[in-house]
Amino acid sequence: MNQKKQLVKNTLIIAIGKLSTQIISYILLPLYTAKLSPAEYGTYDFICTVSLFLCPVITLLMEESMFRFLIDAVNKKDITKIISQTILYTLFGVIVFIPIATVILTLSSYTTTLTIAFITFVISNILIALSNALARGLSKIKLYSLSNFILGIGTIILNIIFIVVLKAGAEGLLWANTIANTVTAIVIFVILKTWRFIGGYNKKLMKEMIKYSVPLVPNSISWSIINMSDRIILTQLIGSAANGIYAMASKFPNIISVVYGYFYTAWKESAARITKEDNKNIFYNSIYHDTKRLLFSVTICLIAIMPFAFPILINKAYDEAYIYIPLIMIATYYSNLSSYFGGIFSAFKDTKIMGTTTLVAAIINLVIDLLLVKSIGIYAACISTLVADLIVYYYRRKKLQKYVKLKELKWLGPVIITIIVCLAYYTKYMSFISTPIYWILNTISLAIAVWYSIANNYTIIKNLASNLKNRVRPKSNE
Repeated sequence: MNQKKQLVKNTLIIAIGKLSTQIISYILLPLYTAKLSPAEYGTYDFICTVSLFLCPVITLLMEESMFRFLIDAVNKKDITKIISQTILYTLFGVIVFIPIATVILTLSSYTTTLTIAFITFVISNILIALSNALARGLSKIKLYSLSNFILGIGTIILNIIFIVVLKAGAEGLLWANTIANTVTAIVIFVILKTWRFIGGYNKKLMKEMIKYSVPLVPNSISWSIINMSDRIILTQLIGSAANGIYAMASKFPNIISVVYGYFYTAWKESAARITKEDNKNIFYNSIYHDTKRLLFSVTICLIAIMPFAFPILINKAYDEAYIYIPLIMIATYYSNLSSYFGGIFSAFKDTKIMGTTTLVAAIINLVIDLLLVKSIGIYAACISTLVADLIVYYYRRKKLQKYVKLKELKWLGPVIITIIVCLAYYTKYMSFISTPIYWILNTISLAIAVWYSIANNYTIIKNLASNLKNRVRPKSNE
């Protein structure tokens, strides 16, 4: 199958598994914001961010190494060796983590129940990452999609039980996610009959896999630092409520990452499989241009629709979050584009550049936070994240020329559309703009954003519609 068609197919399969449940989770935002105070939600968000930081340290991201090496595996013997090294190292990391975390959390005055919830939450995230990487590495994309569907539905149901029925607050959210992660991971391991691929220790292969994965750790940690430093500084210098506001403001930009995540999961496999092809430069450019157009369209349409969606979905206690959303959305746009480059670096097994770029960005992010948070508050977190993401994007793009010569799209149109949409968005804070005019301007802004997005992605939309039509037609004629 043509690589581009395969990429689209895999992206759609992954999206089907995730999209419905993630839509439901956003519909449930009014419930979460009504039942949890900004301080409670800030605590939960902080623990989630710390977990994202810890998991790569514990596992050295061996699951990512397993995924990449499985793509090149030619027989069951190779598959068994690769999976075995991943499981052995992950088990070692977890065994070391548990006593260290217990001591640190106890000294930090965490309650016994919260300590247990925190540790099991981290382990559950490791398990789900391992099971997902295994499914993808064995080319079980439909199973990967199914696992995400199960995970999404399970998390939503358990969240409602713990928050509404048991009224367990932030700790309840941790347990809901822990149970959902663990059960889903076990289901995947059983379906794949993972015990068939468990073997012994292979020193040579272990070294090769660690050599690949270690440079990814600073990359992952640095992204976590970029997110975590914002949360820590806001929590410590302003308060948990400020972090709760920032976390809620980040919820909507995360939609961009969610949509892009469907593609990126499939992209890492496609990028790796085409490295030896003669037409790889054309392929990488084509996908880059399509990705950039679609990402921009999602970003600009989300900003334009926020004036209408935000009052419906978010409790008034979080109203302040509205003002920060466009800055975080633009930062997320560049973050996802830089991860596109990361997929190519991973395909060529050159993972060092990913760690160095994000490490520098993380340091800059931290410095900006510390310098500005006292004077401009939550804005400091938004600005520092945007600057960090821009640095990673432009630096990686420059270094990518070693493997791929990328051509850029015209930039004037996107800049003009961004200015129009953001100006309409912020008329809410302009005292000379009346409420009716505000709604009229934002309605026009949304119409322009939708029109521009359709026009800019017309070829992609047309091809997708044609493919879907061709798939449906034979079934209707049977």
